[in-house]
Amino acid sequence: MPQPNLSHLAVFAAVARHKSFQRAASEAGMSTSAVSHAIRGLEERLGVSLLNRTTRSVSLTDAGKRLLERLQPALRDVGDALDEMNNFRTSPTGTLRINTSRAGAQLVIQPLVQTFLAAYPEIRLEIVDEDGLVDIVASGFDAGIRFIETVPEDMVAVNIGGMRRWAAVASPGYFASRPIPHVPDDLRTHDCIRYRFPSGRIFRWEFEKGETKLELEVDGRITLGDQVLAAQMARDGAGLAFVFEDYVLGDIERGRLIRVLEDWCPRFPGFMLYYPRQRQMPSALRAFIDLAQAQSETAAN
Repeated sequence: MPQPNLSHLAVFAAVARHKSFQRAASEAGMSTSAVSHAIRGLEERLGVSLLNRTTRSVSLTDAGKRLLERLQPALRDVGDALDEMNNFRTSPTGTLRINTSRAGAQLVIQPLVQTFLAAYPEIRLEIVDEDGLVDIVASGFDAGIRFIETVPEDMVAVNIGGMRRWAAVASPGYFASRPIPHVPDDLRTHDCIRYRFPSGRIFRWEFEKGETKLELEVDGRITLGDQVLAAQMARDGAGLAFVFEDYVLGDIERGRLIRVLEDWCPRFPGFMLYYPRQRQMPSALRAFIDLAQAQSETAAN
């Protein structure tokens, strides 16, 4: 039996990871028909069916699951070996894949993108922003960006986001008919814009002052899964929002939003970039971390 070539095995791993021919094609820079042809050729060479296909979904057969289990470590080793060659180049190259939350993409990555790509013209950057947590190794990412409490213990974590702070805000129109809250417990009489995690859990607003720490389950008629939208609804007068202050500082300065409970919102450690401990760090990732930390230090000063 002729042996499958490495490119076809890599395409199969991409399809298995994404559960999609189209997304795998996009990752590999191929057409969807070329991906389909590669998978069909691989199955013919192996004499087994690797994927169950319907018009709406793609799933692994038992044989496909077994092949993927054996392939992933080998493909990672090949990737590490190829990336090690970057050490002999004058500039890093390759594709850097990062998984992060929407806030991480907006507040950490977006401000770096233009500078990073200009400094390293041979690096491609692929960002997947989703608030649900994923296994970055199984999903084929080089790194993730999250808050420290959600970083797996077996990962190396590096602070690249500086310090962050919450802001409780509402529009002047909202407060025209409601009292200004002075302590967190005052929020119980307010119409708060709540945030729901992808898991379904409602975020409890976190406050701290001196030795007192509170997690408050607020009430309100609006529940969202996007802080940017929550800030916009607060500007529209729909309620009181609790978001990262980066999203609303301009509105506060211009008087479009009124900030409350500021003395209950201290700064806290920001986003952490994390990556597998056992793997050699790709040169593109090293370059990204160095730039992110340098920018964070500059902002702090």
